[in-house]
Amino acid sequence: MNSTGMQLALGPISYFWPVAKVFDFYTEVAASAIDIVYLGETICSKRRQLRAQDWLSVAQQLRAAGKQVVLSTLTLIEAESELRSLERLCAQDDWLVEANDMAAVQARAGRPFVGGATLNLYNQHSLRRLHTVGMRRWVMPVELSGDTLAELQSLRPQGLQTEVFAYGRLPLAYAARCFTARAYNRAKDDCQYVCLDHPDGMLLSTREDQEFLCLNGIQTQSAQSFSLLTQLPRLAALGVDVLRISPQAQHSLEVIDLFQRCRDGTLPLEEGNAQLLELMPSGACDGYWFGEPGLNRSVAAR
Repeated sequence: MNSTGMQLALGPISYFWPVAKVFDFYTEVAASAIDIVYLGETICSKRRQLRAQDWLSVAQQLRAAGKQVVLSTLTLIEAESELRSLERLCAQDDWLVEANDMAAVQARAGRPFVGGATLNLYNQHSLRRLHTVGMRRWVMPVELSGDTLAELQSLRPQGLQTEVFAYGRLPLAYAARCFTARAYNRAKDDCQYVCLDHPDGMLLSTREDQEFLCLNGIQTQSAQSFSLLTQLPRLAALGVDVLRISPQAQHSLEVIDLFQRCRDGTLPLEEGNAQLLELMPSGACDGYWFGEPGLNRSVAAR
């Protein structure tokens, strides 16, 4: 029984997976405890293994399983064709849309949407402005602290939901250049879909062999997985509505299960956190939540 009132959301797949893996993954998600599922390609428009109709088929499957489905837009629009696709997505009324840049906000104005973390909404004035044009839920930028969230929660417009990124590699930056292709000395337009060889991205290490960043096409992520599992009581006390889990190539369903059991009080937080650490590709971090450097790891997360 969910006594916290917080729902669990599964973010869009950040990586490039074969179509069969994507279909199998969402078949498992349909049977999971997740409440909300974000679908679509948010990183690179060249990742076209799934057509628009394929995504809609997955959306229908998840809706039939009782999930709220949200269609996510590209984070960085670089071509006229991408803008046209975005406008078509934002013009429909069958599905809620996550707007990940201001072009999507403009295209969606007047219809309900979720404001993605990459909109960089840092103050109550931005929240109020976008709420007036249709934003019904906002996703807090991952670099903001718990104290900042507490302040924004006290000032957010009535009726606006708050979603917090609670698990996964942190999305840190986006660029026009494809870093994964560059690592193979390939041009972006001739990448040969090398991202398929890296279902969890490409790890970068420092000279001291510390895993530092993860390259995922045009996106740069943290190497470590950000986790707020131990912070569930505070998140509930702050009135957070939704916790987002970001998919990874292995163990995503186990991560969902741990969050669900800890949220519902059927698994102690300490035990859940110990199990969660075993499922992370490269260890944990939670520094941003405490107003510290992002890759710091608090005692609570160990």
